[in-house]
Amino acid sequence: MAFRMTRDPEQRRLLLLAAILFISYLCVAVALPVVPVHVTATLGLGNGWAGFGVGVAFLATILSRGYAGALADKEGGKRAVQRGLGLYVIGALVSLASGLALGSPVLSFAVLVAGRLLIGLGESMVAVGVISWGIGIVGPQNSGRVLALVGAAIYGALAVGGPVGLLLLDRFGFTGTMAASAILPLLGLLAIRPIPAVAVHATAARPPLWSVIGRIWPHGLVVCLQGIGFAAIGSFFTLYFRDQHWAYAGLGLTAFGTGFVLVRILFGHLPDRFGGLTVAVVSMAVEAVGQMLIWSAGSPDLALLGAFMTGLGCSMIFPAMGREVVHLVAPHLRGTALGGFSAFQDLAYGLTGPLAGLLADRAGYSAVFLTGSLTAACGFIIAVLLRSRQAATAAS
Repeated sequence: MAFRMTRDPEQRRLLLLAAILFISYLCVAVALPVVPVHVTATLGLGNGWAGFGVGVAFLATILSRGYAGALADKEGGKRAVQRGLGLYVIGALVSLASGLALGSPVLSFAVLVAGRLLIGLGESMVAVGVISWGIGIVGPQNSGRVLALVGAAIYGALAVGGPVGLLLLDRFGFTGTMAASAILPLLGLLAIRPIPAVAVHATAARPPLWSVIGRIWPHGLVVCLQGIGFAAIGSFFTLYFRDQHWAYAGLGLTAFGTGFVLVRILFGHLPDRFGGLTVAVVSMAVEAVGQMLIWSAGSPDLALLGAFMTGLGCSMIFPAMGREVVHLVAPHLRGTALGGFSAFQDLAYGLTGPLAGLLADRAGYSAVFLTGSLTAACGFIIAVLLRSRQAATAAS
């Protein structure tokens, strides 16, 4: 397992931080299946609008990753997490206002976008902050495990948050769902207070963000291509099932998250043991098969199996490639590098929603998942090339 039961106070601290992240991230997870339904069913807008409503949060995250990484490097991961959780709360409350009778669907959508932007800014700080904080707690030699555990918390929240979000929507409406999601990061803010911060590294020369990205972009591209499959499930799996008149529409993220967390828990140590690129090659192949299953599914069972396999494949790609990134830069640049690296995943999440929405309008929802399979296959090829180059460098 990625982390066994231990009396090591550093490991316990990291596990506590991951548990707090799980609770707080439900604020993000609950909204993912709810926003498309709210935009299409309540506001009466199209799939492109629904995709943009989901994806705009990730676009905001992209634009703020550099700032979040620099903040974590200069002021520490704890400070970044505190600011991010505060933005979660504000963003959820602003999104809540979209469910009120504002007289115009376009006005309601604009308010929703404002709330989603704030949540996206918060996500940038929370994710980079927790990773930087966690690596500071247990050391860079365990960076792969830190990334695996953080991802398990995030995608575990996604697995739970999908059906919970739809249940809350049915029972309390959109405003009630957003009110509930605002409470969770408040609990996280209270829970992280007693966890000590980690000292930041001494100030040193800091190259521009683009200089750092120049060193890590191939690894980021693999993560970007991986993220399209998850974004397709998060944005359109529910609508795909409803269009097919299939039951269990809310279980797409649950199936994905179950596979994702299962691999993180059982095999989170593999990048540190066998190298990130080896793990990434296998993972991209599994994701491509999972997306292909959803595309070709003739029943909800096969589609859910495809979502589960997509989760299995996606699970280790971010920590595997992130481990390689951590070892490519100096310690005082880890937050900046991880911020830039994470932006590639955000790019996939931000662009997939609106672009896939336009594709769905013209070619149907299944075409979205065919695209996800093809992009995962491209990521597999790039990972193979990177691994070959790494092996050639080591041999020379």
